[in-house]
Amino acid sequence: MHISEGILAAPVLIGGGLLTAAGTAVGLRCIDTERIMSVAMLSAAFFVAALIHVPIGPGSIHLILNGLLGMILGWAAFPAILTALLLQAVLFQYGGIVVLGVNTLLQALPAVLCYYVLRPWLVRGGRHQKIAGFLGGFLSVFVSSVLMALSLALTDEGFVQTAKIVVGANIPIMIIEGFITMFAVSFIVKVQPEILVWKSNGHGGVL
Repeated sequence: MHISEGILAAPVLIGGGLLTAAGTAVGLRCIDTERIMSVAMLSAAFFVAALIHVPIGPGSIHLILNGLLGMILGWAAFPAILTALLLQAVLFQYGGIVVLGVNTLLQALPAVLCYYVLRPWLVRGGRHQKIAGFLGGFLSVFVSSVLMALSLALTDEGFVQTAKIVVGANIPIMIIEGFITMFAVSFIVKVQPEILVWKSNGHGGVL
């Protein structure tokens, strides 16, 4: 989901930009040379998943996969998502450069929350991985929707109704994203399970 340029108030843009800069700085510290390829691949998956958009008011909805990125990458999801959103803004005019910080925060912060809340289930194996996958997809979109609605509401009271519509419109996406993330986790377990058992490096990332 993206918020278009010319919508948000300056304080919201500045706050989102500063928080994204801080999250990206932490995320870059979590990336070493052995993980660059994995971060790049997941960033590319995020980029492709977000190409199909359904316009909703001043924003849009689409598959995100930020829950999957978060559970695997931790804080490294910030630079991965930032890179993908920057390319989308430059190549396809999705969102925009001015709102890049806010749009990144909307999707990267829920990803990091999924890391802390759901990764313990992800590494336990068995049915816990499927449950973590579904919840990761569902909750990441839910939190992103709430943050998007909050950004709109903080900008102007006139956006409150639109904010409610945004959250409601994303409910089907939450369910779809949950199942897709669950299937993605099951696939990764079969082809490259070591990705899911990286240990924390102390910064909320994984090694």
